[in-house]
Amino acid sequence: MSWSSCNSGWRAQRPAERWRPLLALGLLLAAGSALAGQIPTPELRARVRAVLEQADSFEDRFDAQVWLTDMAGRLGSQVEDPGTRLEILKLAHREARRANLPPEMVLAVIDVESAFNPYAVSSAGAQGLMQVMPFWRKELGHRRLVDIGDNLLMGCTILRYYYDMEKGDWNRALARYNGSLGRPDYPQKVLDRLSRRWFQQ
Repeated sequence: MSWSSCNSGWRAQRPAERWRPLLALGLLLAAGSALAGQIPTPELRARVRAVLEQADSFEDRFDAQVWLTDMAGRLGSQVEDPGTRLEILKLAHREARRANLPPEMVLAVIDVESAFNPYAVSSAGAQGLMQVMPFWRKELGHRRLVDIGDNLLMGCTILRYYYDMEKGDWNRALARYNGSLGRPDYPQKVLDRLSRRWFQQ
């Protein structure tokens, strides 16, 4: 599947509780404009709840083996432990497919955001592989954002939300994810990483 050919995903809506938008706004102001991409809107909250109920991604064992072997080789020594390396790749594939995203794009985002360090924490408090803000823990039942599966679920859902919002424009979707809409540096960095390291012909 081409990384530019995703179809639109969920359209579920759920009314926000009165206090949550105020909380989100306060957290955004505290964290700074660089994190604007992760405000939990009602639609985004609904998507998170939807993906929590879905199943695994690989349909064919051979395809899984080929993809995992290929990507593990590309990841190389960046994640030294082979078990952790395969866990990250398997879960990244699962959450990307669940969100109807190209898994290779998700790997490019992880590469730029955290260099595949599950315990990475930014100066603003964003955590884990996809640098998810800590207020999302409530949506996950207070699970840890340094947990690989939880972090990838959250990051992929947020990224897909902005991809749909921007009608398939990856430059704008990536900028929204990073909170840098209007500036080309972050999207270009992710797209360069995708084409140089992760993109499959």
